[in-house]
Amino acid sequence: MGFTDFLSDTGMTLLDNWVRTRSYIVGYTPSQADVKSFQALKSAPAVEKYPHAYRWYKHIASFETEFSSLPGDPSKEYTAYGPETSELATNPAKAPNSEKEAEKGADGDDDEVDLFGSDDDEEEDPEAERLKAERLEEYKKKKAGKTKPAAKSIVTLDVKPWDDETDMKELEAAVRGIQKDGLVWGGSKLVAVGFGIKKLQINLVIEDDKISLDELQEEIDGFEDYVQSSDIAAMQKL
Repeated sequence: MGFTDFLSDTGMTLLDNWVRTRSYIVGYTPSQADVKSFQALKSAPAVEKYPHAYRWYKHIASFETEFSSLPGDPSKEYTAYGPETSELATNPAKAPNSEKEAEKGADGDDDEVDLFGSDDDEEEDPEAERLKAERLEEYKKKKAGKTKPAAKSIVTLDVKPWDDETDMKELEAAVRGIQKDGLVWGGSKLVAVGFGIKKLQINLVIEDDKISLDELQEEIDGFEDYVQSSDIAAMQKL
């Protein structure tokens, strides 16, 4: 059925339950689905009543300067997204992409296997025990063979120049010139810090196992003609 509205308590509860086990409305990166849903809200959800929706709202707000560049269909309304059945409004564990569903595996047949049998049997059946052990072993092999997605983080980095005469375009070009496997640069903006000086605030996505933020900052600080220092302003796991 998708989202109905974000004005009623029912509509907000539906959103809160939907993002309970998700960072984004659809998939694993921000998209137009998040943009449309974010824009449909008049203000941030009440954190006491809708904590998951509040967390999602604050996270998406950090991409506001990049909304137009996010992937997806901007012509769709927010009602095109969300759960397919009303049951999910009160039972978020039924939602696709939830952690519980993800554990069931992409093979589609895990829920047909009774791994541990019933505790109601008064006598153990040797043949049933053998089958149970075989199925448990097959299940372990399937789990071991599945490739886990790489752990990623969204980082907001502040890069401070020496003074108001620093060429900020050249500074940003130097920073973006750092290219590494597992590093993707995002949107940026200049933020005033006082006395006519502006710092570069830039977003990036890193694969945690491939990119060391300490080493990245050392490389950025190495542009001594432009950069005075760099700091991590915000960081969140994807």
